Amino acid sequence: MSTTTDPAPPADPAPSPAPPTVPWWTRGDTNAFFGLGFNILVNVLTLTGLMIAVVAVPAGEVLGTVLPALGVALILGNLYYTFLARRLAKRENRTDVTALPYGPSVPHMFIVVFVVMLPVYLSTDDAMQAWQAGVAWAFMIGVIVMIGAFVGPYVRKLTPRAAMLGTLAGISITFIAMRPAAQMWEVAWIGLPVLAIILIGFFTDVRLPGNIPVGLAALLVGTAIGWIGGYMSVPDLEQAVSDIAVGIPDQRVDMLISGLGDLAPLLGTAIPLGVYNFTEAMSNVESAAAAGDSYNLRSVLLADGAGACIGAAFGSPFPPAVYIGHPGWKDAGGRASYSLASGVVIGILCFVGLFGVLEALLPVPAIVPILLYIGLLIGAQAFQAVPRLHAVAVVAAILPNLAEWGRGMIDNALSAAGTTADEVGAEALGNAGLVYDGLKTLGEGAVLVGLVLGAIVTFILDKKFHFAAIACAVGAVLSFIGLIHAPEVSWAASPEVALGYFFFGVVCIAYWFLPNARAPRTFDEAEVVAGH
Repeated sequence: MSTTTDPAPPADPAPSPAPPTVPWWTRGDTNAFFGLGFNILVNVLTLTGLMIAVVAVPAGEVLGTVLPALGVALILGNLYYTFLARRLAKRENRTDVTALPYGPSVPHMFIVVFVVMLPVYLSTDDAMQAWQAGVAWAFMIGVIVMIGAFVGPYVRKLTPRAAMLGTLAGISITFIAMRPAAQMWEVAWIGLPVLAIILIGFFTDVRLPGNIPVGLAALLVGTAIGWIGGYMSVPDLEQAVSDIAVGIPDQRVDMLISGLGDLAPLLGTAIPLGVYNFTEAMSNVESAAAAGDSYNLRSVLLADGAGACIGAAFGSPFPPAVYIGHPGWKDAGGRASYSLASGVVIGILCFVGLFGVLEALLPVPAIVPILLYIGLLIGAQAFQAVPRLHAVAVVAAILPNLAEWGRGMIDNALSAAGTTADEVGAEALGNAGLVYDGLKTLGEGAVLVGLVLGAIVTFILDKKFHFAAIACAVGAVLSFIGLIHAPEVSWAASPEVALGYFFFGVVCIAYWFLPNARAPRTFDEAEVVAGH
């Protein structure tokens, strides 16, 4: 008799886990919403004041046309970036994806006002013509960024992470963090308590009673201190309330076409600033990747360029862009929807003309500490997300933006005194300890310079001397045509600097041929973080 038994039927395979549901809102979104929303709020208040006070565009036109145009771009752009975040979350089965922050570009606000519109206004005494030039300039920025969408991904693959994050840290420390820090210490009794709430709330695991959002608590405390201490004015608030006016977005294609009719003078700044835009976006996408969220760079650049063009068609000379700060909002708990909520709320405020009221209601020292927080976080990330050895390259990439910021402070101080660096003279400035000409040359085209210097130093540290020589050749070409180290784009714009890069590359090639230069650089396991 056989004792063999039939084999048991195979067990049913375990069902695969269902993909997680991506929530539309989280508690962390509330935190990030207040932080980013107040960040954008400060920037919109700033650009409003610049248009009215510097270019003399009538307040009714700024509040009734420029701000609604910006509101359209903010809502559409943030809606798109929310879509990208939710798509990435579903693709990777994650619920912790953070959307890219989006708003009016801070450097461009000052450049379009002081470099593009103000000269036109001073030469023509016509604020409307200056506004047209700004709108045409913003449109050209958008076109150049969209063209860069097809180049940027390749540049990103070839550029070391230390160069990109170091450049971003330079922008963040100087142009994002330093002015808010000064504004805070100017009224320290308001700004420092707000900063304390933000630092403790965002950098530690201590929670407020009832899980009150950190950004909201900071704003309420700072506003209460400002009003109780007499820093704010009731008559100013009453006047702002009486000036409320609803603005309906209205296409201004005729203004755009008129501005494009005199395009040549605008290209000198539009080309390098367009390049700046797509290199900064490239660094921001890399920063998001270092924080765990890998977005498609081409999709980001196309959206940034389209946002600038759409805003210009409605009359806004201020190109919006992906903001520095994704890791900060991720660390604050922001996920897919915080940026959309910020864009929609600020957009609605643009439409209903409430920015004058908010400016009179909220003390600036109570708002700007959030920008200092972003500066601290981005500066730290540049060192944390690369191998320890590459910290040297991060510092090299920071220097050009530090030079540009310092030169700008000197120029502003001299302008306030009714003079210029040329009138004072390089010798007198040198006797005062200021190497003005060197700062100016190093800082011109600072974003691109940071990428070039950071790449050169990274390749040297890795003993890839032939790659360092190639980066030197790129620096030489960019210098020669004036995209870096020169005040304008032109042929033979900065030949001496180009020659310097060439000689630098020759030295690198000479080292490449040395027998002991071919051994690859090895990293201790503790040194390798999340770098390339």
